[in-house]
Amino acid sequence: MAYLTRKQLEELGFKSLGKNVKISDKASIYNFEQIEIGDNSRIDDFCIISGNVKIGKFCHITPMCLVAGGEKGIFLEDFCTLAYGVKVFSQSDDYSGETMVNSLIPKKYKNEKKEKVVLKRQVIVGAGSMIMPGVTIAEGCSIGAMSLINKNTEPYGIYLGTPAIRIKDRKKDFLTLEKRFLEERENDCI
Repeated sequence: MAYLTRKQLEELGFKSLGKNVKISDKASIYNFEQIEIGDNSRIDDFCIISGNVKIGKFCHITPMCLVAGGEKGIFLEDFCTLAYGVKVFSQSDDYSGETMVNSLIPKKYKNEKKEKVVLKRQVIVGAGSMIMPGVTIAEGCSIGAMSLINKNTEPYGIYLGTPAIRIKDRKKDFLTLEKRFLEERENDCI
């Protein structure tokens, strides 16, 4: 995978860009001026990132993901991972038939739902999953592959299904590992 150089990234005009950010030269990014990316985060091949998006530190957006921040925004806190093909939407058309749909139709004929999406720290979203507008995925949650998240989650749960339901608690061992990892990184920098 070929990554853009630091110089190329800086020339794009991100709202903010952390240290050691890696973005594939095959990713499609729109609205750079609205996008913030934290230290040590990575965006892989064939991803589409657009609109109001804030990505924390040590986040990984793997190949073929869509992060459509729109007006209200999508916010990934530190240590989040989106596995292959995850789709995250902060806005959606009204599919009831009461209004028209699609981006070519003037807003006065539509009823779009526009709400921010938040993924709290240490969230992992499995391959092919979809996250809908207005959802907050609580800290430490794990979302199984091919799941539909259309409601908020509770912390440290494992969620699965369409729509996703909590199937069990997630172990918290990774919190100790995170602390050790950050301490080691700090010691290496001294």
